[in-house]
Amino acid sequence: MMTTTKPVVKCSVANCSYWAAGNKCQAQSIIIDVDANAQAQYDAEFAADFGSKSPESAPTSSVTCCHTFKPKAGESK
Repeated sequence: MMTTTKPVVKCSVANCSYWAAGNKCQAQSIIIDVDANAQAQYDAEFAADFGSKSPESAPTSSVTCCHTFKPKAGESK
């Protein structure tokens, strides 16, 4: 039986509801896109639907963004 382990995702956005001690992301799935799609409205619960979109290339990490971010309760996005 094959077991899969989730990668450790580091994040320094402390006001994200998925942020945990040690700068670790605790989200069940992560949605990352190119900055050109920064205004796209992805819902983290429907991350599987994200895979149906054609993948895009990013020349560097600085032109990518995390769509999984959700502010902690009481904070605005």
